[in-house]
Amino acid sequence: MKLRDQFRFVQQNMKKNKTRVFMTILATAMGCAFLIVLASVGFGLQKSVVKEMMEQRVVTQIDVHGKEVKEGGFRPINKKDIPTLEKIKDVKAVTRRIRLEQESNYKIGNYQGGQETFVTNFPAEIMAGFELSAGRLPKADNEVVVGYDFPLNLGTTDEVDDLYDNKGHVKKKYRYPETLIGKNLEMTVKQLKKGKIVEKKINVTVVGIGKKPTREWMQDNSVFISEKILKEIERFTGTPRGAMLSADEKLLENPDSYEGIYDEVKIYANNMEAVQGIVDQLKENKFENYSIVNELKQVNTMFTIAKAGLIFIGTIAILIASIGIYNTMTMAVTERAPDIGIMKAIGAHPKTIKRIFLLESSYIGLIGAVIGTVVSYGISYAVNFVIPLIIKQAFGEELPAGITFSDIPFILPVICFVICYFVTILSGYRPAQRAVRVDVLKAMRREV
Repeated sequence: MKLRDQFRFVQQNMKKNKTRVFMTILATAMGCAFLIVLASVGFGLQKSVVKEMMEQRVVTQIDVHGKEVKEGGFRPINKKDIPTLEKIKDVKAVTRRIRLEQESNYKIGNYQGGQETFVTNFPAEIMAGFELSAGRLPKADNEVVVGYDFPLNLGTTDEVDDLYDNKGHVKKKYRYPETLIGKNLEMTVKQLKKGKIVEKKINVTVVGIGKKPTREWMQDNSVFISEKILKEIERFTGTPRGAMLSADEKLLENPDSYEGIYDEVKIYANNMEAVQGIVDQLKENKFENYSIVNELKQVNTMFTIAKAGLIFIGTIAILIASIGIYNTMTMAVTERAPDIGIMKAIGAHPKTIKRIFLLESSYIGLIGAVIGTVVSYGISYAVNFVIPLIIKQAFGEELPAGITFSDIPFILPVICFVICYFVTILSGYRPAQRAVRVDVLKAMRREV
């Protein structure tokens, strides 16, 4: 008997018992839908968590915190380390910043703002992706570049009750109204001397404004000054990085010990695939580092275990449905005993008879898997649409935009089909074996 004829024979037999076959397919479809929807929760939450992590940090960024020394401790990154870091394979740029250790006050006319101040290497910043929304890079020592949000937080010095808007910026009516490009700012730094606060004012010119951050929740209020201005501040404060002393602190005996040391060093890889290789090389060279890849590994491992558990629980539903397939196939063998007897009498091979019943059981399983997969996609869509509405109505809370409760990647239906096919074959194997052992004479008398 040809394979095509075997399929036709299976279809004819299934049509004879439509109700029973339909209920068996329905049970299988429900089991498959349960497996896919249950596991999709793990995939959906993983997708949301990973997306959130990747939005909060630059994926190709690696923070370098220090280098291990022979005594077992760590030292900060200094100028001598930069060439070593830049020579690592697939490194796009190495940015390094020195932070002014006090919040400086910047004033222009009747407007002021206190922001973080840095000294940076602009060629490295440009290679890493730093861009300007207006102006140019500094050329003179007294020229500075400010972050995109700096002008938005330059507010009036007058006392007002409600200065900031809901985005954390100074309200437009209280904000400096003109462009800052080419304008002079008065930078004020402080130090405690002989029990009194002493101030020093330094004039700087804004020549550039950074590009708007890619994420809405991010703010860039930084001010980038020259190394010469930092030296001037250090001479005034008598401390490295212009740190302001408290009443019980004393000036350091050797402030030059901080010379050539960076507060923030970041490596940017050419692409995400290169990050792990760079991290491995940093570890070999005893550099303490951190990248989002470290977190992603842990998160993915945790979710992989969770997804495996959910798939296992979903498989139980398919195993329960397989009982119905076993029952259907056992009854089919009993009802078709005369047909089996005739096939044996005309010389049908036992393997052919076994294959027919295995085809029927797998046919039922695969049809159920197809229906279950289609239904699960509908349920997944409904879950992502309905649950946020329920949470909003029940708890009065807005969920973050883009959160995914259920996600069905292509691999999940594939896993379901494989599990379903394997289970249905096992369910039909015993009845198929029984069909092979049917006695011809008893079958012709309708006795099994």
